[in-house]
Amino acid sequence: MTSVTPGAPAQRSRARRRRPFAPLNEPVRDWKGRRVWIVGASSGIGAALAHRLGRLGARLALSARREAPLSALLASATAPGLALPLDVVDAGAVAAAAARIDEEWGGIDLVIWLAGRYVPMRAQEFDLGQARAMLEANLSGVLHGLDAVIPILRRHGHGGIALVASVAGYRGLPKSLVYGPTKAALINLAEALYLDLAPEGLGVWLVSPGFVDTPMTAANDFRMPALVDPEQAAQAIIDGFGRGAFEIRFPRRFTSWMQLLRVLPYRAYFAAVRRFTGL
Repeated sequence: MTSVTPGAPAQRSRARRRRPFAPLNEPVRDWKGRRVWIVGASSGIGAALAHRLGRLGARLALSARREAPLSALLASATAPGLALPLDVVDAGAVAAAAARIDEEWGGIDLVIWLAGRYVPMRAQEFDLGQARAMLEANLSGVLHGLDAVIPILRRHGHGGIALVASVAGYRGLPKSLVYGPTKAALINLAEALYLDLAPEGLGVWLVSPGFVDTPMTAANDFRMPALVDPEQAAQAIIDGFGRGAFEIRFPRRFTSWMQLLRVLPYRAYFAAVRRFTGL
C-alpha cells in the first residue's frame, strides 16, 4: 500500500510465511495521501466511506453512474479528487477511468469495489431480465474492474483491491435467488485473488456486510436483524483495514451466526432458515 523498492513484495511474502499468525494483509492505519478509488460511491456505504476517508486525508477518485453526488462528495473532501462517472457494465468506461487515475496520480493504492444491484427475488417471481441485470452489475462489473486494475497494481508493485460481497453469499437464502449467488461468486473470487496476488505483495480484502440501511435494502419487506447505518458500516470497513484482515465482516454478532450456518448439514440448515425467516 506504500511505495516499495524492487524485491520488497517477495520479502513481505517470505515474512508472512515465517509468521503464520501475522495479518493476512498489511494493516492500513494512515490514510493521508493514500490514493483510493471507490466504485459505487454515490450513496450508502460508498458515500459514507468517501466522507470518512476524505476526512482522514485520502485522495479520492469516486465512481458511480450519477456525477452530481460524486462532485458533492469531493467538494467536502480535504484533498483534491476525481469524479469519474461510469456504469460498471461498460468495460471500456471502467478501463478508461482506471487509466486516468493511473496517469494523473501515478498509481492506485486501494480500489474499493461496492457497485452492485439488488432486487429481492424468489423462484415463484423469477424475472430473467432482472436476473441478468444483477449478474452484469454484481459479477461482470467486478471482472471489468479487475481487468482494468490488476495490470496497474502489478506494474507498480503495490496497492490492493477490496471486493464488497455480502453474508447473503454464504449460503442460499429466501428472496436472494440471484443476488446471493452473485455474492457467493465474489467470495470465491476474492479468495482466489488473494492466493494469486498476496505473494506479489498486493492486498486483497473481502468485505462481507450484514444488513445495512441503504437505498438498496429499502426494497426489503422483512425484518432485517442487526441493521446498521452506512456510517457504522464505513467505520467497520476502515477498522478492518487497520487490522490487516482478509475478510472484513460486520456486524460481528450477526455475521458470526451466519458463518455458523455455513457449517450446518443441509437438513439442519434448511430447517433453521425456515424457522428464523418464517418463509
